[in-house]
Amino acid sequence: MGFAALFTLAVGLSMDAFAVSVCKGLSIRALMPRHAVIVGLWFGAFQALMPLIGWLLGAAFADMIAEVDHWIAFVLLAFIGGNMIRESLGHGEEDCDPSLAPLTMLVLAVATSIDALAVGVTFAFLRVDILPAVTLIGVCTFVISAVGVKVGNVFGTRYKSKAELLGGVVLVLIGLKILLEHLGLLPF
Repeated sequence: MGFAALFTLAVGLSMDAFAVSVCKGLSIRALMPRHAVIVGLWFGAFQALMPLIGWLLGAAFADMIAEVDHWIAFVLLAFIGGNMIRESLGHGEEDCDPSLAPLTMLVLAVATSIDALAVGVTFAFLRVDILPAVTLIGVCTFVISAVGVKVGNVFGTRYKSKAELLGGVVLVLIGLKILLEHLGLLPF
């Protein structure tokens, strides 16, 4: 997986964290830079940790299912992306809690990074160099989440569902690209 595809994947994965960060920013009345850093660190760390865990799990099985790994990568990414698209189209309002307490942030960080765990499994099948990949994912998520806190504080939830929709579409397209490349239908 090249840098451009990996960067695009990192941005797509960070969209759930961005959406929650927007909500956090909306709920914090007196926003300070440390608020954005706290949210960014929690989400960035877990978005980096979860694909590493997924990669470790997937690496144990990668050789056994090498002939169908491209299908697994496609299905996982399409499923995760489809869920993000579905959630973005929902019209329910979420409760925005201003708490940055460790337990609150832990729950949110795990919830927004479950999809990254599945992506980590696909990394094992695709034989991605894991340390640069998880570093890029973590850094992208940190930056995007920190920006999301500010966006939420300034603009409200206007961009939340659009970000989730974009993230879902990106993941589905990357899954499709992996499948088409492996089937020899794309030259790059």
